[in-house]
Amino acid sequence: METAKTPLQLIDTSTEVSAQEKFFLLQGVRKFPIHAESASRYSLFFRYAKEHHFTNSDGPVSLIYKKNGTCLELGPCSIITGSGLNGYSGRIVFLHDVYDIESLFSKNNFKKLQDPLKDLPALLARKETIQPSFKEFTSDLTYDLNVYKNLFDNLDSTYSEEPEEVQFSVQKAIIETEGDNFRDFLDKKLKELENIVKDFSAEEHQRHGFYFRKQLWNFLMCCPLIARSNLKPRGYPGDSEMMRMIYLNDYQGESTFSKLMQKHAVTHPAAQSVRNRIKLISSIIGRIRNDTVFSTEAKLKILSIGSGSALELQNTLKTPQDCKSFHFSLLDQDSLALSEASVLIEGIKRKFKQDIDVDFLKYSIRTMLLSRQLKEKLGQFHFIYSMGLFDYFTAPVAKALIKRIYQLLAPGGRMIIGNFHVSNPSRYYMEYWCDWFLIHRTEAEFSTLMDDCPSAEISVFFEDTGSQMFLDIHKHDDEM
Repeated sequence: METAKTPLQLIDTSTEVSAQEKFFLLQGVRKFPIHAESASRYSLFFRYAKEHHFTNSDGPVSLIYKKNGTCLELGPCSIITGSGLNGYSGRIVFLHDVYDIESLFSKNNFKKLQDPLKDLPALLARKETIQPSFKEFTSDLTYDLNVYKNLFDNLDSTYSEEPEEVQFSVQKAIIETEGDNFRDFLDKKLKELENIVKDFSAEEHQRHGFYFRKQLWNFLMCCPLIARSNLKPRGYPGDSEMMRMIYLNDYQGESTFSKLMQKHAVTHPAAQSVRNRIKLISSIIGRIRNDTVFSTEAKLKILSIGSGSALELQNTLKTPQDCKSFHFSLLDQDSLALSEASVLIEGIKRKFKQDIDVDFLKYSIRTMLLSRQLKEKLGQFHFIYSMGLFDYFTAPVAKALIKRIYQLLAPGGRMIIGNFHVSNPSRYYMEYWCDWFLIHRTEAEFSTLMDDCPSAEISVFFEDTGSQMFLDIHKHDDEM
């Protein structure tokens, strides 16, 4: 939702009020100061101030908010009285413009529930800019998916009264006999999509992707992974819960159709590349531990930037000795992801009855770029890696961030940075189905991100699917 753009009516403020009395109720020409508190996202609890009370709470009432010496009329309201007020005089609800109270209290921001409706004419007009061939493709795909879904849903309904173990067995049989045909159908449609959109400009991709998702929304919501990528409950796609789904690589969903959609999504090349990089990073960490350069160190210091829930540590810490060998620093701006990483670490500790040195660092990329004493705060590390972060940054931001991270690398240390390649076979699947846009790069474009660190030794390598490449960076032993 956007901040309200409609000017708010100015009200005379001649009445003297105390600083904490920011709200008033207006009835006719009379203004009553009140103490207001958030009751819910779209309502307020209030108490009358200075023993002022309405004589007729059923009459027309407006809510006024005092800001910077000016009173802003938020519009007509209704006062709800009766039970459930917990000692308050009443609850205020809006009758016309419905304001987001949480935003008003926390950010002093005037957001209205109806604001998105202002964009409705422009949204409806977007379909006029869609190419006819794309409209035809989307229409045909919608019909085909409806047929598949109805058939699978009808099959599900025929055995829905069976015992749970029978339902599981029957559904498994359907998936094993018909699942390959459905996945082949989806792969064919993805190839058709690629052929239509491959020459689109960035603006055309955005416009056609929006149209595509609006047409197929109900089908996209059937797939847990695709649904989460579209809904973005944490504000961005590719969060730690999506990564968990990809690592799980299993049938998930409430129906046969949903499970087949999910399995197709988590077995596509990009998803497989995410699983590949987990093994890759764990393998590199193991080799670094055995490297003679660091063999005298008590513990290897390792930094993961954009760590998420750090599921790769399950592959890295497989013995009590492994737990003793490393000091991990997990850096992410998502508190929930760091909490999940903490739970994972605790599980490994219990499994091996061995403590693990781990720092959980809640840092934003902005903080890393602006901090003048990043090295002093974080120290230096023998190995630094970032697997799913740089795909979201433009070249100037990515170069600046790599330069800052490189300063955290100890002499003789190694750094691995991941990025999706322009040949990623899942690119249009991610963009059109998942609303998941990344910055794909060529090897040359990726290498230029190190231009500000000319003394480093760099190379580029790929994981097995070819979807993702990795910048392999070595710092000389004598470089600080």
